[in-house]
Amino acid sequence: MSRLRKASRLWRDPARVAAARRVFVPQDEAVFEMDPGVIFARQAPVEIEIGAGRGDFIIARAAAFPNRNFLAVELPGTVAQMLAARCGRAELNNLRVIRMDARSMVNLFIPDQSVAAYHIYFPDPWPKDRHAKHRLFNPDFVRNLARTLKSDATVAIASDVREWADRMFTAMERDGFRRTKDSAPGAAMTGFGRKYITEGRPIYSAVYELRRSNSQAD
Repeated sequence: MSRLRKASRLWRDPARVAAARRVFVPQDEAVFEMDPGVIFARQAPVEIEIGAGRGDFIIARAAAFPNRNFLAVELPGTVAQMLAARCGRAELNNLRVIRMDARSMVNLFIPDQSVAAYHIYFPDPWPKDRHAKHRLFNPDFVRNLARTLKSDATVAIASDVREWADRMFTAMERDGFRRTKDSAPGAAMTGFGRKYITEGRPIYSAVYELRRSNSQAD
Protein backbone atom coordinates (compact mmCIF):
# COMPACT_ATOMS: atom_id res chain seq x y z
CA MET A 1 0.00 0.00 0.00
CA SER A 2 2.84 2.41 0.72
CA ARG A 3 4.11 1.93 -2.83
CA LEU A 4 0.65 2.67 -4.22
CA ARG A 5 0.35 5.82 -2.11
CA LYS A 6 3.80 7.02 -3.19
CA ALA A 7 3.05 6.40 -6.86
CA SER A 8 -0.25 8.23 -6.49
CA ARG A 9 1.50 11.25 -4.97
CA LEU A 10 4.10 11.28 -7.74
CA TRP A 11 1.45 11.11 -10.41
CA ARG A 12 -0.33 14.17 -8.99
CA ASP A 13 2.79 16.29 -9.45
CA PRO A 14 2.65 17.81 -12.98
CA ALA A 15 6.41 18.37 -13.17
CA ARG A 16 7.18 14.77 -12.25
CA VAL A 17 4.55 13.44 -14.64
CA ALA A 18 6.05 15.50 -17.47
CA ALA A 19 9.54 14.22 -16.63
CA ALA A 20 8.32 10.62 -16.51
CA ARG A 21 6.58 10.93 -19.87
CA ARG A 22 9.78 12.16 -21.47
CA VAL A 23 11.47 8.82 -20.77
CA PHE A 24 8.51 6.43 -21.03
CA VAL A 25 8.56 4.46 -24.28
CA PRO A 26 5.04 4.76 -25.73
CA GLN A 27 3.29 1.46 -26.29
CA ASP A 28 2.28 1.86 -29.88
CA GLU A 29 2.98 -0.24 -32.96
CA ALA A 30 6.56 1.05 -33.30
CA VAL A 31 7.44 -0.15 -29.80
CA PHE A 32 6.82 -3.76 -30.67
CA GLU A 33 9.56 -3.62 -33.27
CA MET A 34 11.88 -2.56 -30.40
CA ASP A 35 14.14 -0.63 -32.77
CA PRO A 36 16.74 1.08 -30.52
CA GLY A 37 17.35 3.70 -33.18
CA VAL A 38 13.69 4.73 -32.97
CA ILE A 39 13.47 4.56 -29.18
CA PHE A 40 16.59 6.67 -28.59
CA ALA A 41 16.67 8.62 -31.87
CA ARG A 42 20.34 7.68 -32.29
CA GLN A 43 22.56 4.65 -32.84
CA ALA A 44 24.65 3.55 -29.86
CA PRO A 45 25.31 0.34 -27.88
CA VAL A 46 22.22 -0.62 -25.87
CA GLU A 47 22.20 -1.94 -22.30
CA ILE A 48 18.98 -3.28 -20.78
CA GLU A 49 18.18 -3.72 -17.09
CA ILE A 50 15.37 -6.18 -16.50
CA GLY A 51 13.53 -5.45 -13.27
CA ALA A 52 15.08 -2.03 -12.73
CA GLY A 53 13.04 -1.26 -9.59
CA ARG A 54 13.71 2.30 -8.41
CA GLY A 55 16.39 2.70 -11.07
CA ASP A 56 19.34 3.21 -8.72
CA PHE A 57 21.73 1.16 -10.84
CA ILE A 58 20.66 2.13 -14.32
CA ILE A 59 20.47 5.88 -13.60
CA ALA A 60 24.03 5.84 -12.27
CA ARG A 61 25.28 3.74 -15.17
CA ALA A 62 23.56 5.88 -17.81
CA ALA A 63 25.17 8.97 -16.28
CA ALA A 64 28.58 7.28 -16.31
CA PHE A 65 28.33 6.10 -19.95
CA PRO A 66 26.70 8.87 -22.02
CA ASN A 67 27.81 7.22 -25.28
CA ARG A 68 25.59 4.21 -24.58
CA ASN A 69 21.80 3.88 -24.53
CA PHE A 70 20.02 2.37 -21.52
CA LEU A 71 16.57 0.80 -21.31
CA ALA A 72 14.99 0.14 -17.89
CA VAL A 73 12.27 -2.53 -17.87
CA GLU A 74 9.51 -3.01 -15.29
CA LEU A 75 6.07 -4.64 -15.48
CA PRO A 76 4.00 -3.56 -12.42
CA GLY A 77 2.34 -0.24 -13.18
CA THR A 78 3.13 1.49 -9.89
CA VAL A 79 6.79 0.45 -10.02
CA ALA A 80 7.10 1.53 -13.65
CA GLN A 81 5.59 4.93 -12.83
CA MET A 82 7.98 5.56 -9.95
CA LEU A 83 10.90 4.33 -12.06
CA ALA A 84 9.98 6.66 -14.90
CA ALA A 85 9.59 9.61 -12.51
CA ARG A 86 13.08 9.04 -11.10
CA CYS A 87 14.65 8.44 -14.52
CA GLY A 88 12.95 11.53 -15.94
CA ARG A 89 14.17 13.65 -13.04
CA ALA A 90 17.74 12.54 -13.84
CA GLU A 91 17.43 14.35 -17.22
CA LEU A 92 19.58 11.87 -19.12
CA ASN A 93 19.09 11.75 -22.88
CA ASN A 94 20.35 8.15 -23.09
CA LEU A 95 17.87 6.60 -20.65
CA ARG A 96 14.37 5.28 -21.35
CA VAL A 97 11.79 3.25 -19.42
CA ILE A 98 9.43 0.64 -20.80
CA ARG A 99 6.59 -1.15 -19.04
CA MET A 100 6.57 -4.66 -20.44
CA ASP A 101 6.85 -8.31 -19.48
CA ALA A 102 10.56 -9.09 -19.81
CA ARG A 103 10.05 -12.56 -21.21
CA SER A 104 7.79 -11.30 -24.00
CA MET A 105 10.19 -8.47 -24.76
CA VAL A 106 13.28 -10.69 -25.01
CA ASN A 107 11.55 -13.65 -26.67
CA LEU A 108 9.55 -11.72 -29.26
CA PHE A 109 10.36 -8.05 -29.74
CA ILE A 110 14.11 -7.43 -29.56
CA PRO A 111 15.96 -7.78 -32.88
CA ASP A 112 18.78 -10.25 -33.38
CA GLN A 113 22.26 -9.17 -32.20
CA SER A 114 21.14 -5.71 -31.05
CA VAL A 115 21.97 -5.63 -27.31
CA ALA A 116 25.39 -4.86 -25.82
CA ALA A 117 24.58 -5.92 -22.24
CA TYR A 118 21.80 -7.22 -20.04
CA HIS A 119 21.62 -6.58 -16.29
CA ILE A 120 19.28 -8.92 -14.42
CA TYR A 121 19.51 -8.41 -10.68
CA PHE A 122 17.39 -10.22 -8.09
CA PRO A 123 14.54 -11.59 -10.23
CA ASP A 124 11.76 -13.17 -8.21
CA PRO A 125 12.71 -16.84 -7.60
CA TRP A 126 9.05 -17.96 -7.32
CA PRO A 127 10.11 -20.72 -4.90
CA LYS A 128 6.88 -22.74 -4.91
CA ASP A 129 6.69 -25.45 -7.56
CA ARG A 130 3.21 -24.38 -8.64
CA HIS A 131 4.62 -20.94 -9.52
CA ALA A 132 7.49 -22.29 -11.63
CA LYS A 133 5.86 -21.02 -14.82
CA HIS A 134 6.44 -17.45 -13.61
CA ARG A 135 10.22 -17.82 -13.27
CA LEU A 136 12.19 -15.63 -15.63
CA PHE A 137 15.00 -18.03 -16.48
CA ASN A 138 13.82 -20.89 -18.68
CA PRO A 139 15.33 -22.40 -21.86
CA ASP A 140 13.40 -20.12 -24.24
CA PHE A 141 14.41 -17.00 -22.34
CA VAL A 142 18.10 -17.93 -22.23
CA ARG A 143 18.15 -18.87 -25.93
CA ASN A 144 16.62 -15.50 -26.80
CA LEU A 145 19.12 -13.67 -24.62
CA ALA A 146 21.74 -15.31 -26.85
CA ARG A 147 19.84 -14.43 -30.03
CA THR A 148 19.61 -10.73 -29.15
CA LEU A 149 23.21 -10.22 -28.01
CA LYS A 150 25.90 -8.57 -30.09
CA SER A 151 29.36 -10.13 -30.28
CA ASP A 152 31.35 -9.58 -27.06
CA ALA A 153 28.16 -8.65 -25.20
CA THR A 154 27.57 -9.61 -21.57
CA VAL A 155 24.80 -10.74 -19.24
CA ALA A 156 25.20 -9.85 -15.55
CA ILE A 157 22.91 -11.69 -13.13
CA ALA A 158 22.46 -11.84 -9.36
CA SER A 159 20.25 -13.33 -6.68
CA ASP A 160 20.17 -13.43 -2.90
CA VAL A 161 18.81 -17.01 -3.03
CA ARG A 162 21.59 -19.54 -3.51
CA GLU A 163 19.41 -22.26 -5.02
CA TRP A 164 17.88 -19.85 -7.54
CA ALA A 165 21.28 -18.37 -8.39
CA ASP A 166 22.64 -21.86 -9.09
CA ARG A 167 19.67 -22.56 -11.35
CA MET A 168 20.28 -19.36 -13.29
CA PHE A 169 23.99 -20.11 -13.63
CA THR A 170 23.26 -23.65 -14.81
CA ALA A 171 20.73 -22.40 -17.36
CA MET A 172 23.23 -19.92 -18.78
CA GLU A 173 26.07 -22.42 -19.04
CA ARG A 174 23.83 -25.12 -20.51
CA ASP A 175 22.86 -22.85 -23.41
CA GLY A 176 26.28 -21.74 -24.54
CA PHE A 177 27.28 -18.93 -22.17
CA ARG A 178 30.68 -18.74 -20.51
CA ARG A 179 31.22 -17.24 -17.07
CA THR A 180 33.78 -14.43 -17.27
CA LYS A 181 33.48 -13.01 -13.74
CA ASP A 182 32.38 -14.54 -10.47
CA SER A 183 30.62 -11.37 -9.39
CA ALA A 184 28.51 -8.65 -11.00
CA PRO A 185 29.51 -5.31 -9.43
CA GLY A 186 26.29 -3.64 -10.56
CA ALA A 187 24.21 -5.84 -8.25
CA ALA A 188 25.50 -3.95 -5.20
CA MET A 189 24.32 -0.66 -6.73
CA THR A 190 20.66 -1.68 -6.82
CA GLY A 191 18.18 -0.98 -4.05
CA PHE A 192 17.90 -4.67 -3.20
CA GLY A 193 21.66 -5.13 -3.33
CA ARG A 194 22.32 -2.32 -0.86
CA LYS A 195 19.61 -3.66 1.42
CA TYR A 196 21.05 -7.17 1.43
CA ILE A 197 24.59 -5.92 2.05
CA THR A 198 23.37 -3.81 4.99
CA GLU A 199 21.60 -6.86 6.40
CA GLY A 200 24.73 -8.99 5.99
CA ARG A 201 23.06 -11.30 3.49
CA PRO A 202 25.18 -12.90 0.74
CA ILE A 203 24.74 -11.98 -2.92
CA TYR A 204 25.37 -14.62 -5.57
CA SER A 205 26.25 -13.10 -8.92
CA ALA A 206 28.18 -13.67 -12.13
CA VAL A 207 28.86 -12.14 -15.54
CA TYR A 208 28.50 -14.21 -18.71
CA GLU A 209 29.33 -13.78 -22.35
CA LEU A 210 28.14 -15.88 -25.26
CA ARG A 211 30.33 -18.48 -26.92
CA ARG A 212 29.27 -17.43 -30.39
CA SER A 213 30.19 -19.76 -33.23
CA ASN A 214 31.27 -18.41 -36.64
CA SER A 215 27.86 -19.29 -38.07
CA GLN A 216 26.09 -17.35 -35.30
CA ALA A 217 28.29 -14.31 -35.86
CA ASP A 218 27.46 -14.08 -39.56
